[in-house]
Amino acid sequence: MLGLELIMCTFSVLSVAARADLKARNCSEVREACVGKGFSFAHVPVQEIPGEHLRVCPRGSTCCTQEMEDKFGQQSKQDFENLVEEMSHELRSTFVSRHERFDEFFLELLENTQRSLNDMFVRTYGKPYMQNSEVFENLFAELKRYYMGGNVNLEEMLNDFWSRLLERMFMLLNSQYVITEDYLECISKYTDQLKPFGDVPRKLKAQVTRAFIAARTFVQGLSVGREVAQRVSKVSSTPACIRALTKMLYCPFCQGMPAVKSCKNYCLNVVKGCLANQADLDPEWNLYIDAMLLVAQRLEGPFDIESVMDPIDVKISEAIMNMQENSAQVSYRVFQGCGQPKPAGMTRSTRGVPDVFNARFRPYSPEERPTTAAGTSLDRLRIVWHAMQHSVVDIKEKLKLSKKFWSDLPEAMCDDDRVTAGNASDEDCWNGHTKGRYFPEVQKDGLTHQVNNPEVGVDITRPDTQIRQQIMALRVMTNKLKNAYNGNDIYFQDSSDEGSSSGSGSGSTEVGPTDAADVAATEGQVVKADRSGPVDDSARLCAPSRALPPVVALFTLALHRQWR
Repeated sequence: MLGLELIMCTFSVLSVAARADLKARNCSEVREACVGKGFSFAHVPVQEIPGEHLRVCPRGSTCCTQEMEDKFGQQSKQDFENLVEEMSHELRSTFVSRHERFDEFFLELLENTQRSLNDMFVRTYGKPYMQNSEVFENLFAELKRYYMGGNVNLEEMLNDFWSRLLERMFMLLNSQYVITEDYLECISKYTDQLKPFGDVPRKLKAQVTRAFIAARTFVQGLSVGREVAQRVSKVSSTPACIRALTKMLYCPFCQGMPAVKSCKNYCLNVVKGCLANQADLDPEWNLYIDAMLLVAQRLEGPFDIESVMDPIDVKISEAIMNMQENSAQVSYRVFQGCGQPKPAGMTRSTRGVPDVFNARFRPYSPEERPTTAAGTSLDRLRIVWHAMQHSVVDIKEKLKLSKKFWSDLPEAMCDDDRVTAGNASDEDCWNGHTKGRYFPEVQKDGLTHQVNNPEVGVDITRPDTQIRQQIMALRVMTNKLKNAYNGNDIYFQDSSDEGSSSGSGSGSTEVGPTDAADVAATEGQVVKADRSGPVDDSARLCAPSRALPPVVALFTLALHRQWR
């Protein structure tokens, strides 16, 4: 009786084992999983078949045909590239949106400052300002062109502005003489010696130059970051990488375990091998972010509306009054150097200097600032300025979060529960061969550290050309940012030289990553400001400036502390 029970027990155990083995060889779960992922195969085995035909997955008993493995390879490549794009989306969108926002705020700040200053100067100086406004217009047009990326030597351009203003002021102060174009050219040579505007030009030059350099370089830096992030996120997977991805993501299907995800360390080795070149971008990326944060400091500060608006109108007015007060001495020294000009007719001479200046070119008082249309502009300027300040703070926070992005990317991807087993035990994940613990050591980041990667064959002697171009682009931009922080400028190529479309800030002058080597070779060039010939009488009677915005806003950025 006891023997019969033993036989029956043994038979029951064998029956259970046989049923378990039969279930393990059933491929119905694989069929359902493939349908759920949108695969359309001509044939999915009902039960496991011999796997000699497989080239990537284990060749034992399998639920995969050759067609299935091939399509799994294609899908692995697509899944990986999509995941990289998804993981980098926030980084890319940050640079795109912050670049647009900063540029929009900055240009609106310039535009609103234009309206305010123009209203003030027309009200204060009237016809003399309007008749000579092209002097300001040329200056402001050059400043705007500089911000938009033109090759403008700021110091020479500002010197040119004061020379032109001296010529016009001299003509008004000496209206009893006939001042020829040749005589005006002679006058401009004595600007530095005469110092007719006092110390105002020197102070304005120092502060405005520093502010313009910081603003332009910052927005161009955002543009370069945007381009680098977008290009590096476009992954081009090698055949070795695709094989490793297929083995990690879809070979569990072939083993009849479609729900089993990869072990995290296994995933890390695969992804680090596939993104070895991207990780090499990280050191230069981090230096670039640090340099961007430095320049952002130049654009911050507790500015109120008075410190934003007062300096430009008050200081230019101060310069004009300095010229008027020293007019006799200035004229005497000009006559010594350039000779005595011919007297004009009685009609012109009888107007007299006091009639021209005392009625119009008088010291400007901030209390006279209008409260109607210009007041509205000031209100809008205050709103835009606060928005721009908030934008800079926001950009700084986002930049800080983007440090070490490329070296942290494999970790982020392998934390995704669509890829790895997550909190599952080390024994319940796919290790590349079966369900169980993954033993190989996780490799370090970067191309050279993948020489012994157990999962991906990486040729460490052939760096990715595209990634090297982005590294050079970041290096060039970092150099420009560091120079900008110190108040030094490295000139970008003028968009007009190549006939490309213009744009704000970095629009047509950004350091294109693929052009980085060319930029590096020419980055030390200095292009002098264009000095056109004397303007004829008809040109002097132009309408009020349409190009006022650039100088005013950046004057205010530069002088907020010095002129409070």
